[in-house]
Amino acid sequence: MYAIIETGGKQYKVSEGDVIYVEKLDLEDGAGVSFDKVLAVGEGSSINFGSPVVVGAVVSGSVVKSGRGKKVVVYKMKPKKGYRKKQGHRQAYTKVQISSIKA
Repeated sequence: MYAIIETGGKQYKVSEGDVIYVEKLDLEDGAGVSFDKVLAVGEGSSINFGSPVVVGAVVSGSVVKSGRGKKVVVYKMKPKKGYRKKQGHRQAYTKVQISSIKA
C-alpha cells in the first residue's frame, strides 16, 4: 500500500517503512506525526484519488531527527561594476519514518 501526501508545499509518495526528508516540523525527536493531507491512496492496481484529499485517510510516522542540509553557495555578480556577493544557505529538514497508512 502507498499514499501520496502533501506537507511543506511538496508532495511525497510514501509506503510503510519509508524514511523521508520533509521541510522542518516543530517537533522533538521521537515524537509522533500524522499527515492528514492525503491526496491519493493505492494498493496494487487500485488507486483512490481524493478531491482534493481522501476523506478519513491518515498517514502516521515518527520523527527520527531534525537537522540542516548541505550548504548551497549563492553567488551574485555584476560584471564590470565591482559588485560581488557570496552567501551560503542550509535548508532545515525533518527526517520522518512512516509507520502506518490508514485509508
